[in-house]
Amino acid sequence: MDLLRNKHVNDLKNQQRLKVYDARNRQIDKDALSRIICDQFIAQPIYRQAQTAMWYIHCRSEVRTQSALLNELATDKRIVIPYCTKDDQGHNKLGLWRLEDFAELVPGMWGILEPPSQRWGELGKEIAPEQIDCIIVPGVAFDRNGGRLGNGAGYYDRLFKNTRADAALIGVCFESQLVEQVVMDFHDVVMDYVITEKSIYAGKRRRFSS
Repeated sequence: MDLLRNKHVNDLKNQQRLKVYDARNRQIDKDALSRIICDQFIAQPIYRQAQTAMWYIHCRSEVRTQSALLNELATDKRIVIPYCTKDDQGHNKLGLWRLEDFAELVPGMWGILEPPSQRWGELGKEIAPEQIDCIIVPGVAFDRNGGRLGNGAGYYDRLFKNTRADAALIGVCFESQLVEQVVMDFHDVVMDYVITEKSIYAGKRRRFSS
């Protein structure tokens, strides 16, 4: 019964992903809209008060973060970026890297900039999830209640299980990526806020047990 339910939920998620991928790919003015979204994120008190903030480096048609992130490196905030790796059991996992200069990075999985693999785990550069105060979270689709649909690999879901309960989760997307209701499962985590170029939506965040 559980297997049938899981397959049904996964099928619904994949249908929703395909629909929103298309909408995101067709989105015009991505650079200009991304600047608006990132500026909104940076202006939030919850971000301004954070000592350690996690950003992502965009790929494909995601909200573009690199320009804003470059500016934030010039501030006194500790900036962290993720990279894709595996845990001891071979599950997908996000490593967390303290970024001080883009020159530290090389193209990695899917061409996304990341620290070179020989430096993974380096003392003083590797950051524990519980040290993060605020996370800007990418996604395929969001809804106005903070629901999030990722790419399906589970990287962020596993990260959220290890962050502090008070770490702010802020989803970012184009308004075209919003759906009426994201298909979610028991392990999925709702965002505190979702920021688009048009508005900031307060999420109904809750933590699910596995």
